[in-house]
Amino acid sequence: MSREELTQQDFYGLGIAPALLKRISALGFKHPTPIQFKAIPIATSGEDVVGIAQTGSGKTLAFSIPMLQHVSATKKMGLILLPTRELAVQVEETLRKVGGPVGLRSAILIGGTNIGPQIRQLRARPHIVVATPGRLIDHLEQRNISLSNVGMLVLDEADRMLDMGFAPQLNRILSVVPEERQTMLFSATMPDAIAEIARRYMKKPLRIEVAKHGTTAENIDQEVIVVPRDEKITLLQRILSEYRGSVLIFCRTKHGTQKVARMVRSMGHTADELHSNRSQYQRQMALKGFSNGRFRVLVATDIAARGIDVQDIELVVNFDLPEQIEDYVHRIGRTGRAGRSGKAISFAVPEQRRDLQKIERLINLTLPVTSHTGEPLEPLKELSRPTRHFGPRRRGGRRGFQRRR
Repeated sequence: MSREELTQQDFYGLGIAPALLKRISALGFKHPTPIQFKAIPIATSGEDVVGIAQTGSGKTLAFSIPMLQHVSATKKMGLILLPTRELAVQVEETLRKVGGPVGLRSAILIGGTNIGPQIRQLRARPHIVVATPGRLIDHLEQRNISLSNVGMLVLDEADRMLDMGFAPQLNRILSVVPEERQTMLFSATMPDAIAEIARRYMKKPLRIEVAKHGTTAENIDQEVIVVPRDEKITLLQRILSEYRGSVLIFCRTKHGTQKVARMVRSMGHTADELHSNRSQYQRQMALKGFSNGRFRVLVATDIAARGIDVQDIELVVNFDLPEQIEDYVHRIGRTGRAGRSGKAISFAVPEQRRDLQKIERLINLTLPVTSHTGEPLEPLKELSRPTRHFGPRRRGGRRGFQRRR
């Protein structure tokens, strides 16, 4: 089915219960995204699902709707595991918006916050628990929660969880949830480790793939500017004066994030910072302020590459190229969400030519490259496979799987 045909579809006919359909409509959701259109009917029918989709594709609603429906019908508990606190907060907010008015309660278990309120939430017998792996293990060890009644399990951003070293915690959690359950796994990529989890812990999952590994949204205009390291701040100042909307800036280190945020504020822009040295309260206030417009600029480490869902970010700036090349896709995916157009500008120092080549291989694109003085530079390389070219002004089955496209 083409993208044009998908945009004409609505949520009716996907196997969603009337009460949830009413809530979805009341919240303003009109047309399902491709991952929602493909995953929801399979999940509501009780099948295990592996969903491969790029960031910003609407995965949260794709698993939230089936889970809310499942726990309502079966009286079993739902469990959602995510890699970061920010993602967990956003997912739990979505669950409350959709499921709260129909009487479904959720609890959130994340690190960096007081454990007392979390214990009180668990004593209220929530229908769904949203958790990061480490904090869930804490509650298991303290016997604050039992997973013996889990009827549906969701692993979101599974590849990111493995990248962050959560494999031991995941294996421990998966070893104590009931074998007779429904499982949904969502990931932007499909490395061997994720395939192994699917083979070990899922029952003949249907694989849904709406974006190839490394795919970037076609409506994001991408550009690279080669700039000496000591000229980056001057270039950033110029770019911030050229754009009027909200801007998300990525830096590689916590120290760099603090420094750039300080410099941006000295330029006269409202800005806050997001990195692991900040408390959970500070991180949530930074996200809230960026989302509601109090801060025009948010400067962040890769903790925000998959950890935020803020609509209408006009520009993403990679002040530093990511340490993990794969994070390039997730960083720029913060703009151009839900079909909107967006812009991504990456700064590269001259000696980072090889890193840029790796990014081009990953996304299978030839990126437009200019110097910080505005002069166009020669393409980085000739790719050995077909490429799509984005000009600087354009906006615009493994064993055990059944593949469905």
